[in-house]
Amino acid sequence: MFDPTRDQVRHFFFDAWRKYRERELLAALEDVAVGVMLLHPEYHPVLDDPGRYRDREYRPESGDTNPFLHLSMHLAIEEQLSIDQPPGIKAEFARIAARLGDRHAACHEVMECLAETVWRAQRDGATPDTLAYLECLKRS
Repeated sequence: MFDPTRDQVRHFFFDAWRKYRERELLAALEDVAVGVMLLHPEYHPVLDDPGRYRDREYRPESGDTNPFLHLSMHLAIEEQLSIDQPPGIKAEFARIAARLGDRHAACHEVMECLAETVWRAQRDGATPDTLAYLECLKRS
């Protein structure tokens, strides 16, 4: 899934959750996704009701948190950590996790830097600045 549509992302999460709940075999990425979903019980009602939430719009200006964006960012971080890309993220993550004493909290701290990096790239019409991303992590 290199450039999935919003619908494809949502289908992926709904389907992985359904397969988990029905004790079906999960693909590797689905297994990682379910692990993240299990860390977020506040999203379980959404994942349990695709008919209601598949097309829902989440507006930050209304105070809405988009569970699919949040879960996708978790997956992006897990992928980055698995291949240490950008180089050094694995070490920075380990340092943050050790400081916080909680891997999930560390993911959320890294997520703040990732969100800022993606936002700046979108705003500037540029590719994400991996050096700025790592600098943000170092300040964490």
